[in-house]
Amino acid sequence: MKRILSALAIGAVAAAALSGCSAGSGSDKVIKVAYQKFGNFTQMDTQMKSVAKQFEAQNKGYTVKLVPIQASENDYYTKLSLMNKAASTAPDVLYEDTFLIKSDADAGYLAPLDSYVKDWSDWSKFPDNAKQAGEGENGKLYGISMGTDTRALWYNKDLLKKAGVEVPWQPKSWQDVLDAAKKVKAAEPGVTPINIYSGKGGGEQSTMQGFEMLLYGTHDTLYDSSSKKWIAGSKGFVDSLDVIKEIYQGGLGPSVQNALDPNFGNTVSGQLLPQGKLAIDLDGSWLPQNWIKSGAAPWSDWNKVMGEVAMPTQDGASPGTTSMSGGWTLALGSKSKNKDAAWDFIKLALNKKNSLKYDVSATQIAVRTDVASDPTYTDANPTNKFFSDLVKVTHFRPATSVYPKVSNNIQVAMESVMTGQATPKQAAKTYDDALPDAVGGAKHVTTK
Repeated sequence: MKRILSALAIGAVAAAALSGCSAGSGSDKVIKVAYQKFGNFTQMDTQMKSVAKQFEAQNKGYTVKLVPIQASENDYYTKLSLMNKAASTAPDVLYEDTFLIKSDADAGYLAPLDSYVKDWSDWSKFPDNAKQAGEGENGKLYGISMGTDTRALWYNKDLLKKAGVEVPWQPKSWQDVLDAAKKVKAAEPGVTPINIYSGKGGGEQSTMQGFEMLLYGTHDTLYDSSSKKWIAGSKGFVDSLDVIKEIYQGGLGPSVQNALDPNFGNTVSGQLLPQGKLAIDLDGSWLPQNWIKSGAAPWSDWNKVMGEVAMPTQDGASPGTTSMSGGWTLALGSKSKNKDAAWDFIKLALNKKNSLKYDVSATQIAVRTDVASDPTYTDANPTNKFFSDLVKVTHFRPATSVYPKVSNNIQVAMESVMTGQATPKQAAKTYDDALPDAVGGAKHVTTK
């Protein structure tokens, strides 16, 4: 019944947004811009409203029709896919997660941007890795990076001190992290010791901020880039699920019911951390966007209360710490009847002035070199340097069109362990068995 209700909810969200963006779709002078507006994260909505006003002022006769999609991450992807299936509803400009670029380009939803960027002087301000983040399987460019991110352990200094953990905290292994969580559990009833996102409810948040932050701290990975094959039989995969088991079956994490709520990420940043009810959180560089004066949950003392430390590798092996990076892009819809104007919108949105404004308000790690070196950016947030420095140890998700299917299977494995329906070894075997179907056949899989 829950699955049926969930499907109906997604359909309702899709229908509402589709009807909202269909007005004016026949006009030659309407630019539809679709993006996610969800929970505590309001900066994108503010940014797009500002850029829309600038665009309309500079392009007389044009109207920018904003389509803010109020949906969780997975539901946003579903809604965007539904919109892209018909020319009447497909947006001209899309807020596109980097991990979907290749699959959406393969699906024919995105238009290549190569001919546009070759005449765009600002393109030289984007480093090569930022440019590559928007490439499709065919090597063509389909998205322009707005910013990137890294991930680490956020911790409440007071809660750890009360539990007898030395602050500043410097865990050197997974065991150090779990030991600190156990001390919090013993000393402070009513406080959730640690949060690592897990399960289907969190979507890509669970895969990237949860599982991959563990897996890439082992000696294993999801994908062998040299052979271009996906990896089965990974010990690191089982070990990562062991941590999920210890946290959720060992009473160290949030309740399974809460953790599987698609809104849980907003609860963490907007309530649990500011209210001192969560001691350790494996999360992203963007959290302060909620706590600054213009954020959804202003918290003036956040930098005094919260500390941040790099996630250690499993056993402290070199390089000692790890992180994951992703980011979002602006892309051009393939069904757009106003591609040149849509490109002008993207170009305006990502010029230095607007990029600087967005990267500061959304606490993004800047990708434009001129923004990254601007004092307005470097002085805007006390954690900018810490999270930017993690780029040297960061990892990126396998950039292939089948990754979304792999990610979904990882979430299934995590959820089966956190709910006690499977052991880590059983869940890993189920993942391995399903891997060939997810990636296009056994010839794309290698076993360790």
